[in-house]
Amino acid sequence: MESSKKGRSFFIFAGKKCIRMAVLLFLVSAATFWLVSISPLDPLSANIGQAALGSMSQEQIAKLQEYWGVGTPPVKRFLSWFGDLLCGDWGMSLLYRRPVMEVIQTKLANSLWLMAAAWLLSGLVGFLLGIAAGFRRGSAADRIISGYALVTASTPSFWLALVFLMVFAVWLKWLPIGLSVPIGVETAGVTIQDRLIHAVLPVLTLSVTGISNIALHTREKMIQVMESDYVMFARARGESDFRILVQHGVRNILLPAMTLQFASISEIFGGSVLVEQVFSYPGLGQAAVTAGLGGDVPLLLGITLISAVIVFAGNLAADLLYAAVDPRMAEKK
Repeated sequence: MESSKKGRSFFIFAGKKCIRMAVLLFLVSAATFWLVSISPLDPLSANIGQAALGSMSQEQIAKLQEYWGVGTPPVKRFLSWFGDLLCGDWGMSLLYRRPVMEVIQTKLANSLWLMAAAWLLSGLVGFLLGIAAGFRRGSAADRIISGYALVTASTPSFWLALVFLMVFAVWLKWLPIGLSVPIGVETAGVTIQDRLIHAVLPVLTLSVTGISNIALHTREKMIQVMESDYVMFARARGESDFRILVQHGVRNILLPAMTLQFASISEIFGGSVLVEQVFSYPGLGQAAVTAGLGGDVPLLLGITLISAVIVFAGNLAADLLYAAVDPRMAEKK
């Protein structure tokens, strides 16, 4: 009886979270559309050029304005786009002249594994560094790790990307200067090794900036565990430091660290936009900047929606994970 009640509370909690996620996605889409509509950017001048427009006839300009939706009320355009979205039609990209979903799938394939590698690497390294710092509080290792985490937490990702680009690509010439594949090589000739080498600097940049929060949070949790009564009792019984670390330390901080790791998806995703620009990496972040500067509203809305889904899904996974382990979380909400 008790287990069925807990299961029902969990499903109610998950349902509320999913409904909240759907409402947030709609609000994000509406806010993005509104911001694009009030932008002073002229899509015709940005994509065609003022000189080319001056040489066109009024009929040609009118056709281009109709194609780009110039003069159509924003509310009408948004409702038309949202209605098509509910039917599974994401629209056509005005810049790429392809369906929005095709463009997003291509760009997302480049960005997703890049962000996944950085997400896993930053989570693992940050967790290990936090354990080492918290377990030996006040030691030289603790001071070094804490100092590193505090410095990188306040360092902009684009600045760090420029530093890595200058050092490893320009000065040392160990790694390529940018892009996702070698210049002048056909797609059929690109190997997995080529893609991995070109992804090293972007992944390294995203990982370094993502380690700090997880390391500092894990350190604080580890310190709390090491100062707890049951750890003092374990020391009094003569248990070794390694056993205390594994049996009491890691076991008690693993769940909070995993929750924070899922919540950090938004930081990795946000940082990838700037990092991809610095390294000219053809991913979703660079496509979003191109769509924004070019006034490609359907593509920009599609990218915004997919980005919000990924970020909200990470937060949702963190909430559900915590509620599954601790049912009291589901009952409170």
